[in-house]
Amino acid sequence: MKRMIPLVVVALSAAICTAQSEGAKTLVLEKTQGEARMRRPRGSLPIPIAEFILKVTPENSGSKHLVLGTEDIPPGGVIPKHKHLEQDEILLIQTGTAHVILDDKEYDVHAGGTVFFPAQTWVSLKNVGTDTISLVFIFSAPGFEKNMRCGSVPAGQSAPPINTDELKACAHEGHVEFEAFTPVEKK
Repeated sequence: MKRMIPLVVVALSAAICTAQSEGAKTLVLEKTQGEARMRRPRGSLPIPIAEFILKVTPENSGSKHLVLGTEDIPPGGVIPKHKHLEQDEILLIQTGTAHVILDDKEYDVHAGGTVFFPAQTWVSLKNVGTDTISLVFIFSAPGFEKNMRCGSVPAGQSAPPINTDELKACAHEGHVEFEAFTPVEKK
């Protein structure tokens, strides 16, 4: 009987791992491949019209645990202050120079640099260099890509402006909070 318990545990562990990866498929994508999207112009948030590519998501790979994509941020481009409510994030800075603020600490991150921040961390990024920042973003769980899709259109389509109510709805859908929409705490 003692030998049966470890075998049962191994069998259950294998079944759980198989169930977790069920439906996921392998992907091999070149730099320009994936779900290319164009951000819609925003009136109240300082985000330039920019393209990004969603590469690994539940929709295109069946991944239940990771989201990965790429984005280019032109000189002067900004990712406004926000926090992910449920996902950790890693940024891999491939080119350019980023000024990153995590909660109340500031950093300059150069090509080859890595930024990690857990869920509930306020983050913003600005391209402070003269070169475009090319970065890879990785999320620990799906969710934020819904905000990204909601506030964008497929690349090559007309990108109509997005209003504040639509931005708030996208943020809710994507489990993110933007500082611009957060009520000021009363002291």
